[in-house]
Amino acid sequence: MEEFQVKILASDHPFYEGKCYSLVIPTLRGMYGIHAHHSNMITAIIPGTLQYQIVPGAPLEAAVSNGLAKVENGEVLILVDTAERLEEIDANRARRDADAAKEAILQKKSIQEYRSAQANLARALSRLRVKRGSK
Repeated sequence: MEEFQVKILASDHPFYEGKCYSLVIPTLRGMYGIHAHHSNMITAIIPGTLQYQIVPGAPLEAAVSNGLAKVENGEVLILVDTAERLEEIDANRARRDADAAKEAILQKKSIQEYRSAQANLARALSRLRVKRGSK
């Protein structure tokens, strides 16, 4: 496997910057894989599990929220609102966040509040999926 450079930035901190051998991102059309020499592209990222290998054969996972991915000249830039490593995820908090988001969706308030609650629910569920996948 050949390596390529990747930069993963969350809105409040740099998540990872360095070499990578494989990257799989959640998109509207499903999981999308990126390897060395990938063609240039830009795509939206949805809340879900980002998988990456910084050591061949040792995949890592992170929960990510909405964002975008850009591949240009063999380098990958990932910009997301949030990115959390497995050990950073508090499953109890994620469950509480999911419950609160479900309740907010049921309240049928403004469109903006509804969409915000949907985004919060998607983020909480992706965090729980990453946490459960480690067991």
